[in-house]
Amino acid sequence: MFWDANCVWCARFDHDIGPIYAKTSEGQRAPLRKIDVAAKIPADLAFIETERYTPVFVLIDNGREIGRIRGYPGEDHFWGLLGVLLKKLDGDSH
Repeated sequence: MFWDANCVWCARFDHDIGPIYAKTSEGQRAPLRKIDVAAKIPADLAFIETERYTPVFVLIDNGREIGRIRGYPGEDHFWGLLGVLLKKLDGDSH
């Protein structure tokens, strides 16, 4: 998750999903790592194209980007979009 301290939608995600994410099956498969866009991007993530908007959720597998969710569309939509990304991770693009 690329986030910004002044991002209202980042704060909303933290409130709605942050406390439970790691406890979910999705969170177990795709652990959340928060990267502050105001800081230098860690070397192991240098291959990721950053964006100026936040939050951006990027699913990575073995050093390659599987897909991303731009923005926080609310709890229900977030889980649905994450499910689509996890299907891509499984090789199912449908």
